[in-house]
Amino acid sequence: MGDWSWPLHGIRLRTADLDLRVMTEADLPALAALLPDDVEMNPHATRYAGLDLRANRRAVLAQGYWRALGLWSPDDWALPFVVRRDGVVVGAQWLEGPDWRTDRTVDSSSWLVVAARGRGLGTQMRAAVLALAFGPLRAEAAVSSAVLGNAGSLGVSRSLGYLDTHRSVLEHSGETLQHVRLTRTAWSASGRGGTDGPHGVVVDGVTPALPLFGIEGRP
Repeated sequence: MGDWSWPLHGIRLRTADLDLRVMTEADLPALAALLPDDVEMNPHATRYAGLDLRANRRAVLAQGYWRALGLWSPDDWALPFVVRRDGVVVGAQWLEGPDWRTDRTVDSSSWLVVAARGRGLGTQMRAAVLALAFGPLRAEAAVSSAVLGNAGSLGVSRSLGYLDTHRSVLEHSGETLQHVRLTRTAWSASGRGGTDGPHGVVVDGVTPALPLFGIEGRP
C-alpha cells in the first residue's frame, strides 16, 4: 500500500465477489443516492425540521461518517466500509468497537441495495469484517442484533456461527431485537476467515493503522 495521511483509508478487504474499502467523503453522494428506504437509520441522530424524510436520511448518513472518523479513539471507534461488486457500489458495512480496549468486542451493521440482496453478498460482507476483527485486530467476540422480522440479517449471523443470547425492546418503535454473539474460538474453528475459507477473504493494509486501535506491533 502507499503512504496514507490517515492510515485507516489504507485498509482493504476482499471476498470472492466484493471489494470493501474504508469510506471517504467523496463516497457520500453515491451512497446517499443508493440508500434504500428500508434501512434503519440511527434513531438518536439529529433530524432537521426544514428537511424532508429523504434529505434527513442523507444527513444522518453523512454526519454518521463524519462523526465516526472525526471522533475516533482506540477506546471507541466505528469503521465504515463502502462495498463494491465489479467496481459498482452496492452497499455499506460498518464495524464498531464501542468499548474496545475494555472488552475487545466488535459490533456490525450493514445495508445492500435491493437488487444485490438474496445472493449471499451480505454474508461475504460480514465475513470480511469478521476476518479483520478476529485477525489483525485480535477481537475476542463479535455481537450483532436485528429486529425479529429481519430474517436476512439474522440469517447472515447464524450462517456465520453467531448464537442467540437475549432479546430487548427498542424504545423508539416497540420492536423486539434479537441479540447474537460469536466468540473468537468459534470463528477460528469454523475456518471461514481466510483465503482458503468459503468466502475467500483477503485483508490488506492494516499494519499502519494498528496504533489507531491501540495495538502495538505487527498483527
